[in-house]
Amino acid sequence: MIKAVIVDDEPKAIQSLTWELENFSNDIEVVETFTNPETAITYLKTHTPDCLFLDINMPTMDGFQFLDCINHKDYAVIITTAYNEYALKALKNEAIDYLLKPIDSDDLKETIVKIKKFYTNNISIAKVEEVLLNFNANLKHQKVILNTDGKLVFLNIDDILYIESDGNYSTFFMTKNQKMVVTKKIKEIDAILPENYFFRIHNSYIINLNKIKEFVKNEAYVVMESNEKIPVARQRKSDFLNKL
Repeated sequence: MIKAVIVDDEPKAIQSLTWELENFSNDIEVVETFTNPETAITYLKTHTPDCLFLDINMPTMDGFQFLDCINHKDYAVIITTAYNEYALKALKNEAIDYLLKPIDSDDLKETIVKIKKFYTNNISIAKVEEVLLNFNANLKHQKVILNTDGKLVFLNIDDILYIESDGNYSTFFMTKNQKMVVTKKIKEIDAILPENYFFRIHNSYIINLNKIKEFVKNEAYVVMESNEKIPVARQRKSDFLNKL
């Protein structure tokens, strides 16, 4: 079952769209609806639906500002609005479709087809990732596999120096002065990295233990092979020393 969330400041619009979605498809279930975008953002921080129907014109926050506050890469976003001038911007914000109010039944049916295709592709990617992760485990973690922005990225462990957090994004700092930004929080990154190679030394940093050049005890920071100084959080210092 495809789980949908609707965000719209008009209760009647929510009621109408909910009825149409559940009437036109037995595969879609509206699990939550919100008239307050801030409440919806809080919900989406801990829940991941399969698709999100989002109104653009809301009084406290417009739909594009809403998208800036969430990580919507893993579910389909459908823009709904009474104004047709937002179509191009909607596509640039990676929405899979754009519905003009009042929503036409034929347009909604086409959108449902797109949602199902997006959902099927995501399921396929997840299965491939699971197989690759199992395969990678047999290789004794020679590589790190990241599922981000609809693609799988393979990184050699020995090429990673450290990872830095920036809210919903994480930056991998690599050897040869290379870096890569991924749309994952650092706690998600920490969960998939092999702990015998990596350590979360600070709320904002994960380091490759094999890439440490120095540890300055008095000032509580490490110097990486790239000469970058990474702080050691006081509450993590004891665990870090045990790692060493």
